[in-house]
Amino acid sequence: MNPGTIMRTYLSLAFACLLSPAALAGTVYKCVENGKTGYADQPCGKNPVALELKVAPAAPGEAAERLARSKAYLAGVEAERAAQEEQAVRAARAAQRAQREALAERKRCDKLRLQSRWAEEDSRRASRSEAERERIKARRQAEALAVECPA
Repeated sequence: MNPGTIMRTYLSLAFACLLSPAALAGTVYKCVENGKTGYADQPCGKNPVALELKVAPAAPGEAAERLARSKAYLAGVEAERAAQEEQAVRAARAAQRAQREALAERKRCDKLRLQSRWAEEDSRRASRSEAERERIKARRQAEALAVECPA
């Protein structure tokens, strides 16, 4: 179960409790044991005294206002959750994009290194008449590599 589902469950339960003031009404037992007074929802001690609690009905306006506040809070929590999910999706996409760009950069640099090595080999194998042209070609290829991939 993800955190958003858990949060919605807790909020739903809290919301239901807010709407049900009658759920607060019930019997509470006053117990005296060893000179100490305590209260519990079940009979305790030797002579428990039942205290009947009654909850005054909420005014209709008050219940509507409480409902509106609860709905607004829930909407805020949902909006925050949606924003966090959207941010996580954007971060994942940015990480994937950066990974693709790094791979493309590495491929381009590997290709330039290979071309530079080939140009160097060609300049060593060139005949006397072509040697200068091939050395210039190899030097330019090495310079291009240094500019594109300094590391």
